[in-house]
Amino acid sequence: MSSLKVTLGILAAGFMLSGCMQSTHFEATNTQSFKPKDKELLAKIRYENTPVAEPFRRAIVDYHRKELPGSIVVDSDNHYLYYVMDGGKAIRYGITVGEEAMAWSGIAKVGSMTEWPAWHPTPGEISRLGVPTFVAPGPDNPMGSRALYLYSGGKDTLFRIHGTNQPEYIGASISSGCIRLTNEDAIDLYGRVKLGTIVVVLEPKHGDSPYNSRLALQGGGNSNSQY
Repeated sequence: MSSLKVTLGILAAGFMLSGCMQSTHFEATNTQSFKPKDKELLAKIRYENTPVAEPFRRAIVDYHRKELPGSIVVDSDNHYLYYVMDGGKAIRYGITVGEEAMAWSGIAKVGSMTEWPAWHPTPGEISRLGVPTFVAPGPDNPMGSRALYLYSGGKDTLFRIHGTNQPEYIGASISSGCIRLTNEDAIDLYGRVKLGTIVVVLEPKHGDSPYNSRLALQGGGNSNSQY
């Protein structure tokens, strides 16, 4: 029943956001850019590769904020991650984010990057979820196809941007705080970023969507979040 409620919530949010969209160009997944290992492992998935609701599909959109091209901005309120491009544009990805009590916000850098990572659950996750201490890399690993490890002050924050084996929850707030994309979107994003990329995670209740935020109507603004 809880998964049904989450699904209905995603669909409802999607319908509301779809009425606000402007200058949106949806991006098809370019499987030709996948490495042989990506194609091999994605062909072996056992989870249902549920299509993402249209408002959360990867798209090139107008971008009103002032972060520099090449940076990442996470809008947890609206379940979007933006990769900032030149010319007032951004690639927008739909994401799963943490429940409010487990949400993280601040400014970090990509301190490490891994393809098809292993999963090392935190002690809290092991206790709360009853999961093993280690899950080997693979198509059904909860970390998915790629992982970007967020660092602040030279230290690992323990928060990641990574793929998922639960694409049905893109657009929902259910994770243990990490930011999840579909495995296909994680591969796409990973290919665009580099070590040291700035990542701005907006505070909860401070979502800054180009389509429905007060700042957008005022002509923009910068995050002043600190971590």
